[in-house]
Amino acid sequence: MKKVWSSYLNASLILKITVALILGTAVGLVFGEDAAVLAPLGDLLIKLLSFLIIPLVLFTLIVGVNQTKLSNLGSMGGKVFLYYSLTSAFAIIVGLTVASLFDPGTGLSLDPDQSFDVPDNPGIISVLLNIVPSNIVTAFNEMNLLGIIFTAFAFGIAISSLRTSENHAELGEHVYKVIEGLNEATFKIMNVVLQYVPIGIFAIIAKTIGNQGIDTILSLGNMIAVLYIALIVQVAIYVVFLVFFKVSPKEFFSKARTPMITAFATQSSSGTLPLTLNAANGLGLPKSLYGFSLPLGATINMDGAAIRIAISAVFAANVVGAPLSFTDMLMIVIVGTLATIGTAGVPGAGIVMIATVFAQVGLPMETVALLTAVDALVGMGATALNVTGDLVGATIIGRKEKNKK
Repeated sequence: MKKVWSSYLNASLILKITVALILGTAVGLVFGEDAAVLAPLGDLLIKLLSFLIIPLVLFTLIVGVNQTKLSNLGSMGGKVFLYYSLTSAFAIIVGLTVASLFDPGTGLSLDPDQSFDVPDNPGIISVLLNIVPSNIVTAFNEMNLLGIIFTAFAFGIAISSLRTSENHAELGEHVYKVIEGLNEATFKIMNVVLQYVPIGIFAIIAKTIGNQGIDTILSLGNMIAVLYIALIVQVAIYVVFLVFFKVSPKEFFSKARTPMITAFATQSSSGTLPLTLNAANGLGLPKSLYGFSLPLGATINMDGAAIRIAISAVFAANVVGAPLSFTDMLMIVIVGTLATIGTAGVPGAGIVMIATVFAQVGLPMETVALLTAVDALVGMGATALNVTGDLVGATIIGRKEKNKK
């Protein structure tokens, strides 16, 4: 057993995750819903990653703020918001274009007994107000990423001010060293958690495939296939971005593949955040940049979800035999972009966004009920792209900032 454990620890992480994906898929197909017995192993992975989110975001961002000029932070923040807004809108256009070429949903019909209640969308105003938490404990307890980012910025700037003041420079330096030590300790814990990631992914994939079943996959296979084609097109566009900004795609994906695969399995941008931050650290990006942009991206930047909205809209229109007009598509781009900003990056959030857009453009809610049948399989690919888009943005902006120096 000791030799087996040693071999496991020494094997590359991506090899272990790949094997976990294959074994999980096989177990899910063979055992079906009985594979749910493995669920606790997957739940443990989600808990371990969630456990690391607050210390990683808080300490990384405080350290980052203290390593960067405040004027540079404002510049980076503007670029991050611009990137997130443009890529979300562009992703919806990609989704609409690919879906229009393949026409998913043609030939299907609605079940008159199906119904779907539209969940509440928190909306942009609520998201903006949540930036300032009513108290720090609540922000941490509710995993309010925007509130945690605000807290980290506030204390980061305060500590930076202490370090440069005449009366409290020594005190500020002591506080900063403690935070820096806690940040390094958090990454040490992360390295241990990484060894468990393949086991958790195996369990989650087995349960997901087992619950979905081959019949469900085949019945809506056309829609699933079109979505994954659009996701691949968007990844190709990311590669073009990386090459244009002189970033090696090979180097990027070698660091990004672990959070991408984990996001695929867990369907949670927020839950994968510790691994995404770890990948950004491996890419050599500034802490001040990725400590801010990645938690923010996990909350408001969802390119995969944007593509999902577009394809779901074309699918729904084809099911009811009412093709979308140019005006409808324009409305989907605008409303869809806003919806991705106002919905959190957790499992099931995609359905909330889709329902919100459908309500705005007049598509029947019954089609949303039809889409819930493959919510997990569609959400897996969309979430992986969400995380990829966040990392691409941070990498490109990081390269531009580096070139300025």
